[in-house]
Amino acid sequence: MKKTLFALAAAAVAFTGFSAPAVAEGERFVLVSHAPDSDSWWNTIKNGLALAGEQVGVEVEYRNPPTGDIADMARIIEQTAASNPDGIITTLADPDVLSGPIQNAVAKGIPVIIINSGTPEQAAEVGALMYVGQPEYDAGLAAGQRAKRDGVGSFLCVNHVVSNPVVGERCRGFADGLGVDLGDSMIDSGQDPAEIKNKVKAYLSANPDVDAILTLGPTSADPTIGALQDIGKAGEIYFGTFDLGTEIVKGIKDGTIQWGIDQQPFLQAYLPVIVLANYQRFGVLPGNNINSGPGFITKDALAKVEEFAGEYR
Repeated sequence: MKKTLFALAAAAVAFTGFSAPAVAEGERFVLVSHAPDSDSWWNTIKNGLALAGEQVGVEVEYRNPPTGDIADMARIIEQTAASNPDGIITTLADPDVLSGPIQNAVAKGIPVIIINSGTPEQAAEVGALMYVGQPEYDAGLAAGQRAKRDGVGSFLCVNHVVSNPVVGERCRGFADGLGVDLGDSMIDSGQDPAEIKNKVKAYLSANPDVDAILTLGPTSADPTIGALQDIGKAGEIYFGTFDLGTEIVKGIKDGTIQWGIDQQPFLQAYLPVIVLANYQRFGVLPGNNINSGPGFITKDALAKVEEFAGEYR
């Protein structure tokens, strides 16, 4: 993994300010995500995409369904393929809906890299070059095993993207890591902050013996912090979260959150642009998929994260 990242980073530096004879003019790569406009976590993805495009001298675009509707995302992939880009970078949030449009793009000869959502196996099934991301179930399992070692036996999983079945694998992995049934421990919180806060408070009121809370990103973590503050349990209940953001970093720093799982979204956008540029120009391709996470961020390792949270971390 380290050798792969070093090689890709070196390639990026080599491209900066240099045009080899093999470089084609007007290269364009498009990243299509499933994220709604309201999800600020994806700003780091956008920053990674923009920086890589600048460094290797290609045009990059970010496209997404404004409300997070997966059917709308499928149409965006179809429209993107019809515009004949030199490469597509996309999430595989729902294989049942998205596999067809992705396979059609591959059939047209457009190189595709799957990031973030989906699995390496699913990426191979749709004909993608590779997968760059965090295997969600494995990350949840590692988190559950860590929590079990810390004495956790029951939990609430606050899922703000139930429409994305891949993200729900985080909750299932966490339950398996604890050695318990998921059952009704996962709630559909929706994405409205006030609604999330109220649902968390209601669940904890009805289940006062819950040991821990797991949130799946800033959209659910931020209101959950507020809910715990409202009921006087901030710092008292075991709290882990996926992904990072400004409020999550503050929560880790003040002890409200024990750890955040960093899947390094910057790399999920940055590396595919580097890979596609190398592939288009020189026909070279890494031999393996790239796991960008999971990495556990605790209070002891916050310096760089705090400096770049919401921008590159």
